[in-house]
Amino acid sequence: MRSSLFRDRDFRLVAGSVGLSALGDWVAIVALGLYVKEATDSGFAVAALWVCLFGPSVLVAGHAGLLVDRIEATRLLAAVSVAGAVGAVALAFTEAVAPVLVLTAALGVVFAISQPAEFSLVPPLAGEDRIQEANGHIETARYVGFGIGPLLGGLLFSVGGLELAMLVDAATFGFVALAALALRVKRQPDVLKETDRAPRARDGITFLFRDRLLSLVMSVAFGSLLFMSAVWVAELFFVEDVLGRGDLAYGAMLSIWTVGMALGAMLLSRRVAGGVVAAAGLVAATTQGAALALPALWLSFAFFLACSFMGGLAHGLKNVMFRSLIHLRVPDHLHGRAFAAYNGIRNTAELGAFAAGGLLVAVIGARGTLAYAGGLSALAGLIGILVLLRMYRGWVPTGPVDPPVDFTGGSSEPPGPAQPAPDS
Repeated sequence: MRSSLFRDRDFRLVAGSVGLSALGDWVAIVALGLYVKEATDSGFAVAALWVCLFGPSVLVAGHAGLLVDRIEATRLLAAVSVAGAVGAVALAFTEAVAPVLVLTAALGVVFAISQPAEFSLVPPLAGEDRIQEANGHIETARYVGFGIGPLLGGLLFSVGGLELAMLVDAATFGFVALAALALRVKRQPDVLKETDRAPRARDGITFLFRDRLLSLVMSVAFGSLLFMSAVWVAELFFVEDVLGRGDLAYGAMLSIWTVGMALGAMLLSRRVAGGVVAAAGLVAATTQGAALALPALWLSFAFFLACSFMGGLAHGLKNVMFRSLIHLRVPDHLHGRAFAAYNGIRNTAELGAFAAGGLLVAVIGARGTLAYAGGLSALAGLIGILVLLRMYRGWVPTGPVDPPVDFTGGSSEPPGPAQPAPDS
């Protein structure tokens, strides 16, 4: 029986850094949102804040990933974490909204670089044969941060305003920088396989959409998330106006969903065979969308919470499967750019969905938004499953059966022919 990954000092440092980083991010997100709302009482200003925070992950995705693939990952993570700490301290002592938005955009650039840097360290830490297990632990740590961060951010803002919340966020950046410097594991770009031409920022997105399997998964990830994120706008109205519950009920739903995500990432993901990673991710995406839509059909708060738990389980499993598939299908020297591109795809979907969600609630109401947006999210996953079956003419392994093909200009072993599924 293999020992737990948490017995490895470096793995504990990386997992702890991911969880602490997620906690700090949500402390900042909540505090900045509350501050801008109080200062302007404008929905447009709050929307501008979200664009400044998440937009860089879309706009600079390729270049952020290229940095990760060209600079030793632990040094880069330490450097950008120090930059994040400086930005958070500056935000703590900034009052005017315009400078707050500018500094928030700078913080968004830090997020765009630090996340793929963390992602690129997983294979050196865990090895190819434990990628799923490692991603399950990493995602669980992230969800712990997601669960605690919003509550802590609201509490800190209520006690000490934006200043206290952003100083705490700066402290989390400082801890991540120290952890990065303490890591023994390294990801040296000079020992990674390089192509026969200069690397390009767009190589990550190019590979994701030229690999047949990854192209399918990325398309489903975008489509399902585009509709799924529109539901989050409607959830508050659904709980309070349709189900007749209060703020505590809405908080309970979010907490149950987060607990489900953690359990899906930690427990379910390790039970998925390596050959069906993509299939499991697509099934999870379908289940997640269905869990969002079903409460609109039966107006029961208990049923709503049960669906939230089921959706959270599927959400956590889906994230681990999709991240593991990128690790397994993409060549090592492209991991930074590939994950940055994946981040950009996800954030593009979410930015569009948040705007669409407000419009849908106004036009068809909260219940209709849950039914249609959740249903379309499930449909995106279901179409992905059908295409996968058609692609392989049956249920066959969807993991890295053959060596990945580097479509970005380098040479690698050509893939062998797909093996037919065994008769059942």
